[in-house]
This record gives sequence, structure tokens and C-alpha cells, in this order.
Amino acid sequence: MLVEGGQKGRNLERAARMIAEAASAGAEVVLLPEAINLGWTDPLAATEAEAIPGGETCALLSELAREHNLHICAGIVERSGEKVFNAAILAGPAGDVLAHHRKLNELQIAHSYYAQGDRLSVADTRHGKLGVMICADAFAKDQVVTRTLALMGAQVVLSPCAWAVPAEHDNLKEPYGKLWRDSYSPVAREFGLWIAGCSNVGWLTAGPWKGRKCIGSSLLVAPSGDVAQTGPYGEAAETILYAEVAPVVGRRVFYS
Repeated sequence: MLVEGGQKGRNLERAARMIAEAASAGAEVVLLPEAINLGWTDPLAATEAEAIPGGETCALLSELAREHNLHICAGIVERSGEKVFNAAILAGPAGDVLAHHRKLNELQIAHSYYAQGDRLSVADTRHGKLGVMICADAFAKDQVVTRTLALMGAQVVLSPCAWAVPAEHDNLKEPYGKLWRDSYSPVAREFGLWIAGCSNVGWLTAGPWKGRKCIGSSLLVAPSGDVAQTGPYGEAAETILYAEVAPVVGRRVFYS
């Protein structure tokens, strides 16, 4: 999904349209990118971040989940008191927030924008146990965030992302995605779970990575550790991907 820095109205209109299209095609869980309301590290985070629940973006996603009778996971730039968080929610078909995550492993260049995350969530749903993380949480040392979600019982991990590369990046010479395959596949294989990362597309127009481009390349990894699906690459490669996901049931995790 195209996410335009600081353009909340257009971003939310686009999200609503794409959710409706996915629902009409039979989707039961919809995963959207990181920071869909304002974009990652946009300076407007300081003044335009929203409450969870109660803020415009959270309210819209909850209403859309209820209207379309599905689950929606998306990243939201959140304000809580004096702090701003890079957060994500999982909204359920009853219109309630089932999971609320705050990014734990934020890149250092974003520390002046977002406070340290303080929670990790797994939700019981009709589709199994869904865990939520955000982007760089996946490559925290030893994949500790993803592994903790697995130990909490997650059968599917949903990760809103914003994958950016320098403007001159040549995907033919240096194909994008190794970092995420190396981060997702070992945990998926070890714990027998699905991991889905959904990235936005579009140019970063402000913040420390201004001039870089977000390039999609969204990724779904199966419990075998194999890549089940990848999205197209490019700053204009907006699309909806569909996949059948069958959570492994009856799995008990022991880790030492």
C-alpha cells in the first residue's frame, strides 16, 4: 500500500478502499504496513500521533473490521500522554482491539521520533493465535521478539513494515529481501509458525531517510521456513496479495 508521509486523510482513504477490495475477494485477515496514518519517521508524528483506542485511525480500522467481518492488523503512529510510539493493532470482527503492540527494536535513527516500546501481544482468534510485531522487531538480536511471540503461543505472526532502500538501489544487481528471509525463516521453521511482513511503497519525503524509497517486496514465510509468497518490488508497486494460511494446531513450544 502507498503510504504518503504526513497525509493521513489520503492514507486512510486508501486503506479503507484496499480493505474493502480484499474483503470482497474473501479475505479473512488483512495485514497493512507500518505507520499507515503518517508514514514512518515523518516529523508530524510529534503533533499528529493518535490515541489507541479512540484515535481516528484506530476507530476507522475497528469499524472496517466490524463492517467487513474480518481481522485487520496495521501500524499506527500512537500518542499516549507525552509519548509517541510506533505501534500496531489487531482489530477483530466485533470492532474491538484484540492486540496492541509498540515497536521494541526501533532503528536508532528513529529514537527521536518514537519512545521505547513496552508490550508484546498475542490474540486468540477464530483463525488461531495471532501475534503482532513491527518491522525491525524481526531482526532484534537472536530474533528475540519473534521467538517470544512463538513462546506466547503465536501460530501466525503479523508484521506491519516499511522497507526502504536508497533511491539508486538496483534490485537486479542486489535483490531485496535477504535480511527478512534470514530473520523470518529460522524462527518459522524452529517453531512451526507462519510469519507475514507487509511493507508499504512510495518515497520517504521527510525525516532521517528522506529521499529513500519504500519498495514493497512483502513476504510470507511458511512453518517449513520456506518462502510462500513475495510481493513485487518498487516504489509504485502497490498491490493486494492473497494467500491461504493454515495455522499449525496442537503445537506446544519448549525452548532451551
